[in-house]
Amino acid sequence: MLAYITWNINPEIFSIGPFSVRYYGLMWAMAFYIGYVIFNRFVKREHLPEGFLDSLTMYMIVGTVIGARLGHCLFYEPEFYLSNPLEILKIWHGGLASHGAAIGILIALYLFARKQKVPMIYVIDRVVITVAIGGAFIRLGNLFNSEIYGVETTLPWGFIFVRNGEVIPKHPTQLYEALSYTAIFILLYWLYLKADGKLRNGFIFGIFLILLFGARFLIEYVKEPQVEFEKHMMLNMGQWLSLPFIAAGIGFLIYSYLKPSVFIPQDNIYGPQNKMYNF
Repeated sequence: MLAYITWNINPEIFSIGPFSVRYYGLMWAMAFYIGYVIFNRFVKREHLPEGFLDSLTMYMIVGTVIGARLGHCLFYEPEFYLSNPLEILKIWHGGLASHGAAIGILIALYLFARKQKVPMIYVIDRVVITVAIGGAFIRLGNLFNSEIYGVETTLPWGFIFVRNGEVIPKHPTQLYEALSYTAIFILLYWLYLKADGKLRNGFIFGIFLILLFGARFLIEYVKEPQVEFEKHMMLNMGQWLSLPFIAAGIGFLIYSYLKPSVFIPQDNIYGPQNKMYNF
């Protein structure tokens, strides 16, 4: 058995002149594509109107990218980006934060739900199922970029990230997160199918927040600090940012049991036939 895995993958798949295709971009595209396919099943199962998913996808893309970028700039390197604001626009230089993406998605979903005149929690409970598997693809993109990995390890699945000049095996925390998010997706999708789409409002969202950010919190213990100031913190930035999401998840679970209502669209989501059932 190998004592470690040598990782020396070129993050660029191919290039034509100044144009290049990278694994990271491909993983982001896959995240949105798979999410679209899965949510389309929800649309057909629940008889949502034509155009609902296309509009939702645009809100999600904009919210995710803007939120992830601003999250990295403001949470991890605020002094640099506030001094060089034009650098915020240069996403191709790297720097996206999942906590920022989560905030961006929530804002985008609020605006979308308000426009579509549906309860925001109804949309969130379904979107997070796709977000879980999308997060797995994005972490694979981080692996191809040889970034956001862990501290030294003697475990046989340790990765030596050659392109970064590493000579000692490190925890492949990108894979830990990708596997965790995939498991969370499977659980959430199973819960959705078990309920036949008639979910208690906030139930899936609560479980998502607790499990995903709980996994993120634990994995941070074996992850290298992303910025210098984290080295002197009891908990790193990723862990501090995860705690409010975990607390919110507990709150949504309690809410789903104290007020067990279910929003069910019937035939036309804009018509009077939509109903909120209380149990």
